[in-house]
Amino acid sequence: MKKFSLFFLLTLFSISLFSQIAPNKYYIQFTDKNHSPYSVNRPDEFLTARALARRVKFHIPIRENDLPVNPQYIKAVANTGVKILNTSRWLNGITVYTTDTALIDSIRSFSFVKKTLKFGAVHRQQNKFQKEVALPAGVTPVFKAGDTSEARYGAALTQIRQINGIYMHKEGFRGEGMVIAILDAGYSHVPTQPLFDSLRNDHRILGTRDFVNPGGDVYPQHYHGRMVLSCMAADMPGTMVGTAPEASYWLLRTEDAPTENVIEEYNWVSGAEFADSVGADVINSSLGYIDFDDTTFSHPYSDMNGKTCISTRGAEMAASKGILVVNSAGNSGNSKTFPWIGAPADGDSVLTAGAVTSTGARASFSSIGPTFDDRIKPTVMAMGQDDAVANATDSVQRASGTSFSSPVLAGMCACLWEAHPLATNMQIIEALKKTASFAGDPNPLMGWGIPDFAKADAYLTQILGISETHRPKDILTAYPNPFRDGFSIRIPQEISGSFHLMLFSLDGKKLFEKEFHRNTSIISLHRAFVSHLHPGFYLVRLTGSGRTYVGRVLKR
Repeated sequence: MKKFSLFFLLTLFSISLFSQIAPNKYYIQFTDKNHSPYSVNRPDEFLTARALARRVKFHIPIRENDLPVNPQYIKAVANTGVKILNTSRWLNGITVYTTDTALIDSIRSFSFVKKTLKFGAVHRQQNKFQKEVALPAGVTPVFKAGDTSEARYGAALTQIRQINGIYMHKEGFRGEGMVIAILDAGYSHVPTQPLFDSLRNDHRILGTRDFVNPGGDVYPQHYHGRMVLSCMAADMPGTMVGTAPEASYWLLRTEDAPTENVIEEYNWVSGAEFADSVGADVINSSLGYIDFDDTTFSHPYSDMNGKTCISTRGAEMAASKGILVVNSAGNSGNSKTFPWIGAPADGDSVLTAGAVTSTGARASFSSIGPTFDDRIKPTVMAMGQDDAVANATDSVQRASGTSFSSPVLAGMCACLWEAHPLATNMQIIEALKKTASFAGDPNPLMGWGIPDFAKADAYLTQILGISETHRPKDILTAYPNPFRDGFSIRIPQEISGSFHLMLFSLDGKKLFEKEFHRNTSIISLHRAFVSHLHPGFYLVRLTGSGRTYVGRVLKR
């Protein structure tokens, strides 16, 4: 099974397989986290303020699995001469590289090492995926400057309209202030593609990280992540607008595109942990794991039980930290031997995205459920056949696969969560299930069906007890916004006595904190406070009288 939930509209190019290559990569499992310099009482040493804020907001305690791997153990392993690749605090282990098996024998003898695992051989595959296909002329709707009609969505209109996502955008929720981490294989041409101009200009690419080749450049490695990103972040009215055009993004590479190796599941977990540590709200993963080049590692259907596969365990852990994990169902639906979803889409707390056509019919390739333990999957469906995605130059193309139904949903979920910041990740999923087209009769082909985000918004408003008129109650208003030389904040009437005002970057770094006393209704932060700030979005938090208020400001 291809790791990407992706195929295009043309015939696949021929696949060239080279002889098997031993990866010389290993996983080292530690026994404990004893004598660690880290403590659950000092979480700011390993989690950003934004990650901590999520835990506080949803009453998620700091646990031992939040603690980083013991650095003394890592140092002892590194001193043997192996190269450290990635660490995993959730699994309490590390991946390493070496061509000297004697070093692994030495590591295996350490008292704090529970076991070692050598990852299997791989095939290096060339031309594994189709050549990119240009969007046929005449598909993009006519658009005039200043037009606020549906024409602004361009080639992406159908995939957004089908889930009633335009409603959320008209309500003012376009993902602003939300952070989405993408786990993928590479993001070619993102630094130059005009569809991402606003993303770059507003500094909403918060950073990148390569877990396949630590320290590497995530951009040139593959094009799949660029296409996935465009389903959410594209913002070129008249050509293409994604589901979360004002969200911020982390671009993480966990996938080695030319191979199928179980180490990529371990990379996935390390990437999800990183997303957690920097405070991501949503993870989109258009990846799936069933078959590997070394078939001794391949997953049978019995592994699809929500708790066996390494990537699924990581996805469930991420969800337990308050993150909304959205994962593609896979493209095995036409398979006679394995039509089922793969990992980590089998996770119980994962929002598993199946694919439908523009008319709402199930795409025949979309992987099906149930899971081995008889849970209904996929969760919900979105357009995944002939979706609009970014090409390598300056426009869009059509592509098919649950790779794209997943980000279509993930971006719109970010908008829904922006509208209901008090909702939990599980309440977001429940809202979609309760209001989707098959809510009354879910099945293993379509799950709960195609969601309606207007109905999901109304459902959350009802269960959270928040009326439309009170929705902004805990939102700070700043002006001017955007600002250049400073901005002012109106103090909520409920605040009395002293209060704290804090300013954060979107990656969770605290940039400013000061205590004030309520002797005015307005506080101003002038040039002296903001002159050092780079252009981009920032979060403002005010805490006092037992309440917390948040707002977002943009420096031009």
